[in-house]
Amino acid sequence: MKTYKFLFSSRWLGYFVVAVVFAVACAALGNWQMNRRNAVVENIAKIQQNYSGEIVDYANAAANFDSLDPAREWTQVRMTGTYQTEDERIVRNRPLNGAPGYEVLVPLTLENGDTVIIDRGWLPIGYKEPGHPDTVPQPETGQVTVVARLKPAEPKLDRSAPEGQLASIELNDYAAQLDYPIKTGAYGQLATESPAAAVNPVPFPAPSIDEGSHLSYALQWIAFGILAFVGFGYAARMQRRNDEFDELEAAESGVPVEELYGRGSAFHPRRLTKVRKPGARPTAEEAEDALLDSQGF
Repeated sequence: MKTYKFLFSSRWLGYFVVAVVFAVACAALGNWQMNRRNAVVENIAKIQQNYSGEIVDYANAAANFDSLDPAREWTQVRMTGTYQTEDERIVRNRPLNGAPGYEVLVPLTLENGDTVIIDRGWLPIGYKEPGHPDTVPQPETGQVTVVARLKPAEPKLDRSAPEGQLASIELNDYAAQLDYPIKTGAYGQLATESPAAAVNPVPFPAPSIDEGSHLSYALQWIAFGILAFVGFGYAARMQRRNDEFDELEAAESGVPVEELYGRGSAFHPRRLTKVRKPGARPTAEEAEDALLDSQGF
């Protein structure tokens, strides 16, 4: 009976190497998806802890407006000051729920003299003047108490904006347009203000806490890697069964396996023409074929 010695042939070693390379690639892709999921899960935990968590006073969070600690993003900060509405800016190309629009930034000068930027909300595109919102709701004048969530400043974009507008929330560009200093490491996304304005921009929805499909994709890649070896094992088993069948036919016909089917076949594709030893009795299969041929089939 045949064994699995053929697995040590150069052909089958080559198949095994291909299976290993494929499995390693699948494992790497699965690990990449798991790393992405871990990052998403970490961000979700941060949102759940900070978004509706304890409100902290500005004095305890002031350093984050200079350089935001990533773990403090979405933290609610309470501030009291006065809006500098004359230095208000509109940020372009800010979609919300698939709709194009703008965001409204206003400097808030605090009681201690620091000035931070508050994103007061979203506005839809306007129809009166292209590239501008139709109206921009204004905050209350005088002193207000604001609760805003910490957000990191955005990178500079390689595009311009009309006067009174910004291409992104890149606070260094904003600071260059003002004649007083502002905090440029982070800004606040408005949660509440008191006294509240009669009309406000559209408030921002809560950030998504959906972790997506990264885990299922990772498991799929791992399954594909395992299937590479399952397929290799199945192919080897089928090769051994074919070899055993060949030995049985060779024993019945009296013709060596190498002469009956040829040498070195991969996964044993059988030859249509068999070589039979002269004088040997035809096999039952050959006798049946000869009978069918004589009857014109």
